[in-house]
Amino acid sequence: MTIMSSSDPLVGHVLDGRYEILRKLARGGMATVYLASDRRLTRTVAIKVMHDSLGGDPEFVTRFDREARAAARLSHPNVVAVFDQGIDAGRPYIVMEYVEGGTLRHLITREAPMTAERALDLLLPVITAVAAAHEAGIIHRDIKPENVLISDRGQIKVADFGLARAVTAHTATQTGTLIGTVSYIAPELVTTGKGDTRADVYALGVVLFELLTGRKPHTGDTPIQVAYAHVHNLIPPPSSQLARREAQLAVPPYVDALVLGATNRERIGRPADATVLLDHARRARRALAEGVRDDPALTAAMRVTTLDGADALTEQVPSVTPVASPAGSAPTTTIQRTTTLRFTPSTPVSPGHPPVADGMPYYDLPATEHPSASAQHLRQRQVKRRRRGLASLIVILLLTAALGVGAWWMFSGRFTDTPAFGGLTQKAAEALADEHGLRISFDNDYSETVPVGEVIRSNPVEESPILRGGEVIAYLSKGPERYEVPPLEGLTPEEAQAALEETHLALGKVESEYHDTAASGTVFASSKDAGDRVKPGTKVGITVSKGPAPIKIVSFKGKPFAEAEAHYKEAGLKVEITEEKYSDKVEKGAVISSDPAKGTLKRGETINFVVSKGPELVKVPYVAWKNVDEARDILEKVGFKVEVVYEARLFNLVAWSDPKNGEMVPKGSTITLTVG
Repeated sequence: MTIMSSSDPLVGHVLDGRYEILRKLARGGMATVYLASDRRLTRTVAIKVMHDSLGGDPEFVTRFDREARAAARLSHPNVVAVFDQGIDAGRPYIVMEYVEGGTLRHLITREAPMTAERALDLLLPVITAVAAAHEAGIIHRDIKPENVLISDRGQIKVADFGLARAVTAHTATQTGTLIGTVSYIAPELVTTGKGDTRADVYALGVVLFELLTGRKPHTGDTPIQVAYAHVHNLIPPPSSQLARREAQLAVPPYVDALVLGATNRERIGRPADATVLLDHARRARRALAEGVRDDPALTAAMRVTTLDGADALTEQVPSVTPVASPAGSAPTTTIQRTTTLRFTPSTPVSPGHPPVADGMPYYDLPATEHPSASAQHLRQRQVKRRRRGLASLIVILLLTAALGVGAWWMFSGRFTDTPAFGGLTQKAAEALADEHGLRISFDNDYSETVPVGEVIRSNPVEESPILRGGEVIAYLSKGPERYEVPPLEGLTPEEAQAALEETHLALGKVESEYHDTAASGTVFASSKDAGDRVKPGTKVGITVSKGPAPIKIVSFKGKPFAEAEAHYKEAGLKVEITEEKYSDKVEKGAVISSDPAKGTLKRGETINFVVSKGPELVKVPYVAWKNVDEARDILEKVGFKVEVVYEARLFNLVAWSDPKNGEMVPKGSTITLTVG
């Protein structure tokens, strides 16, 4: 945006009765930014008001509203905060944090080209902000130095989140125009109008290039020329753009690789998002801090496009549900247990019952000195009843005990805990199983951590229930799971992929390069050497031959044939002389022409030359004592030019010639006749 200070109709206006416009800060192609005062919270803010031409479109307003809400969800120290949004008199606006200071563009103008350390220190906060946006599902789509604000206190913040995406969606369907600054636009946005997180990564790479070199990678007379330069032309390594006087700014190879990876014309060749780019940039900055100037492994790591997760699996631990405690007391934890039923053999005698003898209540008969026969019978029946009750009680107790023992045996007694076999050798594991009365069998599995021949785990697992005398399966370590990289040289890419998959590996990045000896379309190099032992699923990149590099034809016209012959033979061409001819202009032994005269040839093909024999030599005829006119006619017929010098005109005869009679001189030479 261009900084503005002129008057504006909105200056002095209060948006929605809350935001008082104080002055214009900047104006761009889609909106104008104003400095304003938030009357409600008494703070200074920046307000971006969309131009009337865009704000009147309902579809755009809807998209703008949705994107503004998405941007407001971002809460990051390196992102310009969005406080509010609304529509005033049909004009959509966004209320943002006001950052007093300048932009990264001002810093580039003053300082670039910068050292790699300085460039990364400035860009890392920007990448961090964009990474946070990508994690939140927001794509910026207009990363450029003008949208990176630097406060007077040195804070770096990225502005314009969300707006560019809303406008892009609108214009892509309505006008077909490109949204965003063409100097930083990703090739796929030019060719398809669609972009993802990798488009932001591309723009970040271009900004880093500009910080390191002080110039943009592509320029042109019109924006469309610049846009299509991104599609058709590679961005060069920053180190190749620095003059000798800038040698102190030398860019290490891994920083070159960081830029080239981020600005790869093919989107799949770039880091998947800003989080991956952030990891690469941090590693590069650490290497710079440690004084590392060249690290091939780090340079290769800059071409990685994703961040792989940890190999170990994670198991979720069951949660224990907390139960609310009374106020002021510590929270307690409730553990659900299975209720146990208990049998109580007797109950207390209620108050007023007769005393108990031998565990049984005693009932008195009516007082009589001589009980009757009926009374005696009644007493006997009561005794029998008491005995039957006691027997029933004993039976119930025995049944309850039997049930308890049976339940204990079914649910606990017949089980024991599985011992800890982990880390034991096979022999030690057998001894431990025998000690616990268990049977044990063995199987094998790979392990990254357990030494070969030791138990990794058991089934059932340690301390879990197992039937007494049951069988445990123990898994002995075969060591880390590794597979040898198969020989790939000479294979086609399809054959290489099949060979890798057969050995539990995967095909990685496929690159193509010229090669003098490898047949075109075959593999001549790989990222892992044949025989290397690597983890399953490891991606192995390959380089496929495009055949010998074409040899460019350069002109040797007028130069010695020997130089041309040496040059092309060294380049791998066959050299032949098809013709030697006289030439008044080209020296003897020099090249008159070649076939082909330009273009390229493949190694082993033939280039033909026409070589000069120099000027054609002619013998000077004998013209002494001939009439001067006759002598002139003779000399001119064989191709000489004639000059006459008169010393006497008495007989008008030639006394001698220069060059002399019989000398071999170039055709077309001048013969001087002296008439005596």
